[in-house]
Amino acid sequence: MRVDEFDFPLPDEQIAQHPPAVRGTSRLMVLDRATGATTLGTVDDLPAHFRAGDVLVVNDTRVFPARLLGHRLPGGGRLECLLVERLRARGSGLDEERLRAQGSGLEERLTAQGSGLREHSEGDLWEALVHPGQRLKVGSQFVIDAGGSRHQGGGNNGGAGGVIHGEIVGRGSHGKRTVRLRAEGFADVDTAIEALGHMPLPPYIKRPDASDDRERYQTVYGTQRGSVAAPTAGLHFTPGMLERLQAMGVEIVRVTLHVGYGTFKPVRVELVEDHVVDPERYDISEAAADAINRAKADGRRVVVVGTTSTRALESAVGEDGRVRAGAATTSLYIRPGHRFRVVDALMTNFHVPRSSLLFLVCAFAGHRRVMDAYARAVAEGFRFYSYGDAMLIV
Repeated sequence: MRVDEFDFPLPDEQIAQHPPAVRGTSRLMVLDRATGATTLGTVDDLPAHFRAGDVLVVNDTRVFPARLLGHRLPGGGRLECLLVERLRARGSGLDEERLRAQGSGLEERLTAQGSGLREHSEGDLWEALVHPGQRLKVGSQFVIDAGGSRHQGGGNNGGAGGVIHGEIVGRGSHGKRTVRLRAEGFADVDTAIEALGHMPLPPYIKRPDASDDRERYQTVYGTQRGSVAAPTAGLHFTPGMLERLQAMGVEIVRVTLHVGYGTFKPVRVELVEDHVVDPERYDISEAAADAINRAKADGRRVVVVGTTSTRALESAVGEDGRVRAGAATTSLYIRPGHRFRVVDALMTNFHVPRSSLLFLVCAFAGHRRVMDAYARAVAEGFRFYSYGDAMLIV
């Protein structure tokens, strides 16, 4: 299929720039994939669309404040560093086997300019996007401090006096850099990042991050730190909603998929099948796999919250239709033609035109029906993208 078949007009004012004033009050469109019929309501209506015995699968990853603001050394010019993935924590070795499995260009980075990455025994190593990249060569140094947080207002502001020292130690593909980070005045680099970092809001949110984004750009059940983007379908759930669903006999199961910055990767090809998605890490516990497999065996529905949970489950299912427990890295690209083996219903947000996430939704519900539903959502004034409204596909 051609990528332009997944395009649609969207007024700028329907791209949500802020979350709703109260979590769980967004609008909801329900799409029946058998008939193409759509009904409109609010997220508060969700229990009406569930049955006793359903299994609700959520992604319990947690976003960390991966956007660091500081200045270059020497000279003091401003710098922005978006942490994409940790390559090694201080005092540990590179997880070379995992990095090779991800296709992360490890060998290129291990032989990068300057000292090899294996020789950098002090500090954390991260893959990052830095700006201005053209001025930051291997060996360039920088400092992240509370000044960057105060300048923009979205940091935790708990790091007065503490800093993160950074150095560019390697070059990767697609403009990425390998950076070494060392904390001063903090127990460790993670503590420093939590104090000094900013929430990595999506590029289509055209405002600085604010202090409340630290709460609102997280799900209420996110506990596993590691994402640089939120699993946004989960942002609609409140503790009260989860309790209502459990009270009616819905079983809630957690899986983990750490969302990478590749979720925002533009599709720059003409044909859907020519696009390549970035790898992501997931982890499914024995208890979660068992609950899902029992539901499938009993003929009960598996209702999945988000494209990220969907990717984890569809990556972990075997030829026998059973979900395998364990941690792994997936490069699964779900697009029209994919045969879903686990997911029976899907809750998701409204996605960017011509995006891999929209391809996944169309694979699940059918291209024409999804595009017709999106046209109605636009006409009805629904809010789109991460902080926007929700769709439940049954």
